[in-house]
Amino acid sequence: MRWLLRPLDRYVIGEWTKIFLSTSLGFPLIVTIFDLTDNIDKYLNRNLSPKAIALSYLYSVPDSMFMVLPAAVLFATVFSIGAFTRYSEINAAKASGISFHRLTLPIFFGALVATGMTLALGEVAPTTNSRTSELRQETRFTSGNERFNFTFAAEQNRVYKASLLNVERAYMEGIEVERKGREDSDDYPSYIVSAREAAFVPGGWAMRDGTLHVIPGVGRDVAFRFDSLVDRHMHETPVQLMASSKAPSDMGYTELGRYITALERSGSDVNVLRVDRALKLAIPVTCMIIALFGAPLATSNHRGGAAYGIGLSLGTTVIFLIVIQLTKAVGGKGVLTPEMAAWTPNLVFGVVGLIMLMRVRT
Repeated sequence: MRWLLRPLDRYVIGEWTKIFLSTSLGFPLIVTIFDLTDNIDKYLNRNLSPKAIALSYLYSVPDSMFMVLPAAVLFATVFSIGAFTRYSEINAAKASGISFHRLTLPIFFGALVATGMTLALGEVAPTTNSRTSELRQETRFTSGNERFNFTFAAEQNRVYKASLLNVERAYMEGIEVERKGREDSDDYPSYIVSAREAAFVPGGWAMRDGTLHVIPGVGRDVAFRFDSLVDRHMHETPVQLMASSKAPSDMGYTELGRYITALERSGSDVNVLRVDRALKLAIPVTCMIIALFGAPLATSNHRGGAAYGIGLSLGTTVIFLIVIQLTKAVGGKGVLTPEMAAWTPNLVFGVVGLIMLMRVRT
């Protein structure tokens, strides 16, 4: 870490950090303003207090920043290196014996920190999204009375599957509850409860005519037949179960993996969800790839000003997002494996970035 103590490195990382923080915080603020303008009437009709509305937007910041951080890295890289180029600071560094690669090393360190931040936000965002939905009372205003053949990802590593839910009767048919436990643990084993029907009662759901499978470890399965059973951990009301299943952005990497496994057992097509799961790792790594791509790109126009930097950054971001959507669609159709579809944009931009970086005059 000795290079962090050098004045030039502190100057480079300082200029980069100012632009990075302005972009990463400014974009979510703009999104918040537009969203509030569009939905303020809806929130007021729900009799939400100003405090609840403000808190809901505060809790939505991690989810907004998850997608913004790679773009913020690109903006910071393009604008900082562009400024160094315009004011001949790169030429001065080269004259002092400092290569372009060495000069930009602090920027790649900043991109690495941004990668860690994005990974952390990806795990925090599902919790904050749930709190946002709760503050805005989204489930309370869900319409409809029946739901068929659905899967619901609940808390505590639990997944529900049912063939029918009737809200008016507080009744379900063909119910199955799966709880993922710790492997080789008799204290917290996995179990699967399947029942012909279930009714919502005070304290949980009363299931009738079913089987309980307790799975304490691989290859071990203890089954019990029951006439009636009350699951007191299944506290979701019929109205809450009518809400749409959690989106991939509302689940962490591990939780989404369990949800995919449960859907696979029921024969559902999970390619799109597997792409979304792989993107939870691929998007944070994008921060490093985009810095690798943006650093040589920013030196391509010595006379470029703010308009050039904005156009270059926005253009690259739009192209990158289009490529992500295209590969996601390809992966969802099974043309590519989900993992390959999620990582292809990084691979393409990474290769192009390396070629461009090698061609920069150092």
